[in-house]
Amino acid sequence: MIRRTVDRSQRGTTLTEFTIGALVFFSAIFGVIEYGRLYWTRMALKSAAHRGARYAIVRKNDTAGVDAVKKMAVYGNPNANVSTATPLVPGLTISNVVVDYSNFGGILINARASVSITGYQFKFAVPMFGTTITLPTYWAAYPGESAGFVPCDIPSSTPYAPCNIIPN
Repeated sequence: MIRRTVDRSQRGTTLTEFTIGALVFFSAIFGVIEYGRLYWTRMALKSAAHRGARYAIVRKNDTAGVDAVKKMAVYGNPNANVSTATPLVPGLTISNVVVDYSNFGGILINARASVSITGYQFKFAVPMFGTTITLPTYWAAYPGESAGFVPCDIPSSTPYAPCNIIPN
């Protein structure tokens, strides 16, 4: 029978080596997971800005229209109940959404609607990476679409369409 003698100065080295290796391994794994969550959130916020801007180009520039655009950007539904609906991006609120209309007196072809997501706080799930960071502003703009609107003061190129048909 072979008897192994263990030097007292070598006790615990396996545990120490495992601890160092595990710390590096798990830090890398959690870093990849957090980066993936951050990247997904970034893409989801860009998508929310585009979704809101696409919806804004066919809405009227009034209080109800702006409110519907904000709900569309946050919840994906312009008629969402803010108190019960779940945002598509966790932590995104209507206060993060800014809607801006340029040259928008109703729905005009030369108009521009833009939606930006500002001040979004990303919360890390793993505490060792920090608590929160503020992400940059995500912005999208689209030119207006007529969506059936025929202004009365412009000579009609489509004589069969009545003027001032405004959707929504």
